[in-house]
Amino acid sequence: MCIHSDAGYVESNLQRIAEKARKAPDFKFTSLFHLMNGELLRGCYDELRSSASSGIDGVTKVQYDEHLEDNLEDLLSRLHRMTYFPQPVRRVYIPKAGSDKLRPLGIPALEDKLVQAGLVKILEQIYEADFVEESYGFRSGRGCHDALRALSRTVENQSVNFIVEADIKGFFDNVDQDQLMLFLSHRIGDKRVLRYIKRILKAGINEEGAFQPSERGTPQGGVISPLLANIYLHYSLDLWVIKKFARTCWGTAQLVRYADDYVVCFSHEKEAKRFRAEMEERLLKFGLEIAPEKTLCVEFGKYAVQRAKQRGEKAATFDFLGFTHYCSKARDGKRFRMKRKTAAKKFVAKLKVFKEWLNSNKTMHVSQIMKLTASKLRGHYQYYGVTDNMRSLVRFYKSACSVLKRWLGRRGDASKGTWRNQSLLLTYFALPTPRIMVNLF
Repeated sequence: MCIHSDAGYVESNLQRIAEKARKAPDFKFTSLFHLMNGELLRGCYDELRSSASSGIDGVTKVQYDEHLEDNLEDLLSRLHRMTYFPQPVRRVYIPKAGSDKLRPLGIPALEDKLVQAGLVKILEQIYEADFVEESYGFRSGRGCHDALRALSRTVENQSVNFIVEADIKGFFDNVDQDQLMLFLSHRIGDKRVLRYIKRILKAGINEEGAFQPSERGTPQGGVISPLLANIYLHYSLDLWVIKKFARTCWGTAQLVRYADDYVVCFSHEKEAKRFRAEMEERLLKFGLEIAPEKTLCVEFGKYAVQRAKQRGEKAATFDFLGFTHYCSKARDGKRFRMKRKTAAKKFVAKLKVFKEWLNSNKTMHVSQIMKLTASKLRGHYQYYGVTDNMRSLVRFYKSACSVLKRWLGRRGDASKGTWRNQSLLLTYFALPTPRIMVNLF
């Protein structure tokens, strides 16, 4: 059997699945695994980064490529004979951005990445038809800025006076696998697909040669994990908020969710507080807990500033997707506007990451450092360069330049370390200046 890439054939099959899912929201798909064919696997392989870290078996993409056709054919054969078993993910710890803490990262073996990617390509055709409009994380054609736009539309155009900002404690580690499999069975009737997902969930973790079982959670670092997370929250949270809780409210009750980060907007304080309590009970049924210190109910909206002044207080703010949201006015000074600035915690973390990067590249040539710094600044602007956030961008640019100058001052040649020459370097290499890249209105 020759494994070759035929993207058109694969795409047409996937489109048929997507069309069926849209037209028949209660249909259970009993024949899906035949789509896991050579063309699909080859497409997944082509999309795999050559620099991706290897899993527990140490196999890299370069090594796998040496006998690619034979390897893919063998993998496909094992898949359809049900003799393929995912390997434990290799757990490593990487620095947490802007923190002294380390966060765990699971690295699946190369073939496991391919199988997970193939399953995602199939399953997302079904679940894209099911997922609610209010869900934005890890979905094709949607991103953080779309979630922020939706939040702006809700707060500024609807009757919003209170916001519940929620934080689920260790979400990816605490997903109940049995509940997840039950959720999947609502739409997936193909036993081979379900069995392989169960095997992926149960594959376990290898940390420094020691095996740990994985009885809870989804495989962090796995390609399939974000999709499984969205499916879990779709059934445990989204449908409950939209189809049940919101229908008991007299006023606005609007969810905006990006992965496990979400806020809900309300007209009435009583309903916001009731949601805060009932949400906690709801999540507990699915093995999830909220972080009490990070789950807040705040007064927010058109009248929040005025009411806070009457109490002798400042209007409350809330953080969502790396931004602090606050009540303000449009340029005419009359219309209410919700504005954003880079959250203080994120600002400090990003600057710390930049400092650590400079310190770890002390021997790199100055020209390369400047080139990479420019790239990092552009990346910062692409995410944080949203409407109304120019002040934070300028502050980050100045702070980064100050850090860079101090780093240049510690270089070996003292004459190149003068502030004048450092400024000339910054001018010569033309670091990108702050600019708004994303219009949220």
